Amino acid sequence: MSELTRGFTQPNALQERALKQAARELLLAQASDWPFILQSGTSPGYARKRINDHLLRFTSLYEQLMKNTVDQKNAGYPRCCAM
Repeated sequence: MSELTRGFTQPNALQERALKQAARELLLAQASDWPFILQSGTSPGYARKRINDHLLRFTSLYEQLMKNTVDQKNAGYPRCCAM
């Protein structure tokens, strides 16, 4: 994320949306509940899936930003988070 913010000091509107979404995905992957859920064994499959999903979306946005091919539908809030 640091690399992205240093590389986009004056992003256009779509890049800014993608940067913000990438930051959200990274924060969601690092949420404090996931390690607890994994360690306690209450729902480890669900926790692993959510962590993986957030990291995959971050990686996708990172790659799109670095290649300057941001897909508008991926730059905003995803429909991923239905429980």
